[in-house]
Amino acid sequence: MTNRLQQIRETAAYISAKMQLKPRAGLILGSGLGVLADEIDNPVTIPFGEIPHFPASTVAGHAGKLVMGMLSGTPVIAMQGRFHYYEGHSMQTVIFPVYVMRELGVETLIVTNACGGMNRSFAPGDLMIITDHINMMGDNPLIGPNLDEFGPRFPDMSSAYTPELVSLAEEKAEQAGIVIHKGVCCGASGPTYLTPSELAMLARLGGDAIGMSTVPEVIAASHCGLKVLGISCVTDMAIGEELEPLTHEQVVAVANRTRPRFIALMRAIIQEV
Repeated sequence: MTNRLQQIRETAAYISAKMQLKPRAGLILGSGLGVLADEIDNPVTIPFGEIPHFPASTVAGHAGKLVMGMLSGTPVIAMQGRFHYYEGHSMQTVIFPVYVMRELGVETLIVTNACGGMNRSFAPGDLMIITDHINMMGDNPLIGPNLDEFGPRFPDMSSAYTPELVSLAEEKAEQAGIVIHKGVCCGASGPTYLTPSELAMLARLGGDAIGMSTVPEVIAASHCGLKVLGISCVTDMAIGEELEPLTHEQVVAVANRTRPRFIALMRAIIQEV
């Protein structure tokens, strides 16, 4: 058994001992969006720092907790916060929780993030269903020995974002009267925000939004056979020709204002997965 596989199983065993239900859906909640975990009924909460092989979260807007329980009738396990490449973690650490969730029995992964909107039809506070991504992080989390127990050496990425879940999210948004976009999310390593020229390049390449997370997690989820839904909250406009200074505090503030629509949409989706 590889050391990495052993660590995944040790972590899963630790969490499993504290769980009351087997989770069907896993949630990774980004900056300002961790409030969804507060909606979980009869929650069991574990700080990241107490979980074997989990580092502590260092980013403002990320509570750094694992929360398990029932959400809209579905057993879930939710990360209030995530691990980022820009924090100095290896890509293997960034995606580690995805494999742990798979080991615990999760079938569907819902990833959320705060992002900059490069599509001129977007506005701060909008929600976007991710239909595809462009990996501009300069790394791939599957480089290195393959975890054969979870997936193939060369995983297909043609439907990394499960089309049926994209359609479900569209349907639930329409039913709730929530305006929602679809688009391609570009993943950058951070921690700097991108320059005007970099943003203009990515927009020309087909990117609709830009963020510093999600892409590695989705690659890992595809590798281990999970169904995936990605939802982005557009917290600012990242248009190269019109770029204005931005702070992380602004990003979190806009994500917080989107809270009611985000929670309503996520509850409706999770009820069906």
